[in-house]
Amino acid sequence: MALTSTQTSAGFADRFVEARKAFGPLVLGLDPSGDILRAWGLGDDPDGLDRFIDVVVEVAIGAVGVVKLQSAFYERFGWRGIRSLARLAAECRVGQVLVLLDAKRGDVGSTNDAYGEAYLGPAAGIQVDALTVTPYLGFAALRPFFDRAAEHGAGLFVVTRSSNPEGRPLQTARGADGLSVEQKLVSDLALANSRAAPGRLGPFGSVFCANHGPPVDMDLVNMGGLFLCPGVGAQGASAADVAACFASCPDRVLPSASRVLLADGPDPSRLRDALSALGGDLQEALGV
Repeated sequence: MALTSTQTSAGFADRFVEARKAFGPLVLGLDPSGDILRAWGLGDDPDGLDRFIDVVVEVAIGAVGVVKLQSAFYERFGWRGIRSLARLAAECRVGQVLVLLDAKRGDVGSTNDAYGEAYLGPAAGIQVDALTVTPYLGFAALRPFFDRAAEHGAGLFVVTRSSNPEGRPLQTARGADGLSVEQKLVSDLALANSRAAPGRLGPFGSVFCANHGPPVDMDLVNMGGLFLCPGVGAQGASAADVAACFASCPDRVLPSASRVLLADGPDPSRLRDALSALGGDLQEALGV
């Protein structure tokens, strides 16, 4: 099935809104760790990875609106893993599932431009619908990503509040203006979205976990974009935690879970049941 004109022309935020209406907000994380591949009886090798992909594509299409692919779990197999990642992304997109690549790319401007060429737009080597990036070489250095995402209707998610505790000292550190790093990033994203999509939901989102409690002194609504919320399930965040964190904008959050769902594989029916159960809990908690 070919991509629809809506999927190829509408911005990522608009495409997510339509996907959420059809499937709910839950994002299926497809992280084929060695533990998962062995538990599924597939073998922790490139052949096992390909068999994993065969199963999860069957499960994802028609069950979820968005999948999140953590690139490290594919890259560890070298060129064969990259080939498998490309196949998974392409098959999900053909099946009308939005593909969010969790690669956390971020470097100086010229390198970021090359990363953008790799993943965003119809000429990309591995085309995805959205990409995670890291701002810690400077927010302004992300400009090539922003320009390319805006040009091609892709989404970007800037790491703001990560689920790992090691990130908190940096993300809560305060600058000379008195703002914490995470507050400043939300403010910078608000300005970028207001310029890229005035009056609409913008293409630039935030990776913002719910593990650390509701945000204080941050205007999530006026950030003007979406929030990717990792850490649901195995990393400790519950549906109630997600709802509390995003109480001001429950319709803008993409809660992502991987291990807690993949633990029910490789049987497709059990995986779909797990998706349905967690997805229902999140929809009830968020009220969307």
